[in-house]
Amino acid sequence: MNDTPGWASPGSAPSDGQEPGQDAPQGPGVKWSKEQPPPSQWSAPTGPPGATGPGQAPPPAPPGPGWGTPPPGGPAGPGGYSSPGGYGGPGGYGAWGGGWGGPPPAAKPGVIPLRPLGVGEILDGAVSTMRTHWRTVLGISLTVAVLIRIVVVLVQGLFLNSSSAAVLNDPSATLDELTGAMGVSLLNSGVVSVITLVGTVAATALLTAVTSRAVLGTSVTAAEAWRDARPQVLKLFGLICLLLLITVVVITLGALPGILVTVTVGGPGGVALTVLGVIGGGIVAMWLWVRFSLSAPTLMLEKQGVMKALSRSAKLVRGSWWRMLGIQLLASIIAGIVASIIVIPFAVLATAFSGDGVSGLLNSAGGDIGWAFLIISGIGAVIGSTITFPITAGVTVLLYVDQRIRREALDLELGRAAGVQGYGPGTTPGS
Repeated sequence: MNDTPGWASPGSAPSDGQEPGQDAPQGPGVKWSKEQPPPSQWSAPTGPPGATGPGQAPPPAPPGPGWGTPPPGGPAGPGGYSSPGGYGGPGGYGAWGGGWGGPPPAAKPGVIPLRPLGVGEILDGAVSTMRTHWRTVLGISLTVAVLIRIVVVLVQGLFLNSSSAAVLNDPSATLDELTGAMGVSLLNSGVVSVITLVGTVAATALLTAVTSRAVLGTSVTAAEAWRDARPQVLKLFGLICLLLLITVVVITLGALPGILVTVTVGGPGGVALTVLGVIGGGIVAMWLWVRFSLSAPTLMLEKQGVMKALSRSAKLVRGSWWRMLGIQLLASIIAGIVASIIVIPFAVLATAFSGDGVSGLLNSAGGDIGWAFLIISGIGAVIGSTITFPITAGVTVLLYVDQRIRREALDLELGRAAGVQGYGPGTTPGS
């Protein structure tokens, strides 16, 4: 048996030659409890000569510390008693028996075992999903990545193209010019980040169906994934807009006192207070973002509304916030490294084919970003996103599955859905 919180052990099959309801043999004078563990989780005694045989009672418990003297050979000697935790080894009767059988290995019908997952298993499950169902996964990722990059290129080329880099690199620029150039640069980065974020959440939602089927060991086509996700698409974009609105409101409220001080009083104090407010608001926004990070798979898999999905995510993340942050941050770092390996060569290639595209990097005069640079670098971004979307999406979905296994014994339902033996009707957590 396993005492991990939320682990619903799938139970055991009867041992050979014994019916499920049959009592275990009892030795003379031995009183066995009516509640016995599953037969297949105990190993028969196979110890050295002198060990108990059929019909004999097990040896008495060893004396506690300070009572009597240890047996010959020392506490850990041959046939002796081990340190606290049992005979012959921690948690088992290793000196006279074959040791505890322990819980049976968890079933693994798909890309993950049906039990609480470790960090490596979550990352491996995300990569295994992409490798096993690569046609569907890469097809969805490529479609979403192309749409995102088209929007980004058009927005950057038509609306956000400016010579702010030239102002920032100009030592004779005034404070007002530098402030305006920094504002434009932040706006450019913010717009691109928002578009990328929307695409990432959309990819996560569409890949949720693929990953959830991969957990059960079944496949799904891109058309089936879209058909499953289509009823929730409007709710999904409502969820994305609500999360973005929450982020903007929290950061704005944090910066508001500093902005008011800057407008009314002025001076460096107001600017410093604004910066501190933005940092504080960003920390709160990050806390809320992690708290609601499982809302997208909740909305897609449980067919919930937007507010219900947010509350379900908060419930699943409660008590595991740091774990959620660490795993998702690790997945983002891995995805960022992979994307950089792909994007950087395309950026160098874009530099070679577009003299004006990176003139701000080649000379201090600066200039507008050229269309050639945007298109070539965009191709690299599409390839990078096509590979990294399944990693980040798979990690998010598997975190959702892991939290439900830990808190709600979802492994039983998954085992039954996958047709795994021992997960049939009547199986209860802890059996």
